[in-house]
Amino acid sequence: MAKRLHKIAFVGTAVSTSALIAIGVKSGVTQGLDEQVTRRIQKIELPGFDQLMHGVSWAGFPPQSKILPALIPTAMLSSGRPLEAFFQLMGWGTGAISGGIKRTMKRPRPNHPEIVVSQARLGGTSFPSGHVIIYTGVYGFLAYLAHLHIKLGLLRKLIVGLLAGMIALVGTSRVYLGHHFTSDVLVSYLLGSSYLVALTSLYQRARKRCDDK
Repeated sequence: MAKRLHKIAFVGTAVSTSALIAIGVKSGVTQGLDEQVTRRIQKIELPGFDQLMHGVSWAGFPPQSKILPALIPTAMLSSGRPLEAFFQLMGWGTGAISGGIKRTMKRPRPNHPEIVVSQARLGGTSFPSGHVIIYTGVYGFLAYLAHLHIKLGLLRKLIVGLLAGMIALVGTSRVYLGHHFTSDVLVSYLLGSSYLVALTSLYQRARKRCDDK
């Protein structure tokens, strides 16, 4: 019961915080800080950092952004894991959340003379970051399944670590590339993690029912 209450509290706090940030974005309160943070991040000149930032965002651009989230559950279904395949596919539901909010907020993407915008196939508006929220839902749930079901410890740690690293870095990548503001990314992490908490909880219940039969 305590664990369930903690999850509810987390989701409630995350959603409430996201709403407050959205109000700040809509009113223009966050704009100056967003632009300042972007300029600072774009000044990072560590060896390999630019390549890393481009590489991390690669999976979120079409056509791979549509192929990979569908290919993963298909592979699970083929390997005889229909329940895992269904819930893995549900991780893609974060895309619907992103699309709905984008249509409501209609925030323009970064357009400032001191912000460099990398060329890419960009669609829609800026708030929230589709990359971040979908990565959190799709690859976050994949990391969760890997943690549960991969028996070989070293392989499990490697896969979970790679997926977690990709999710953690994609937020910075979106800002560094000039495609999103920090507030876009922050809300995506908050809503994506809330969705992931709910999805893993539902999966646990469904898994338990299947095991009890």
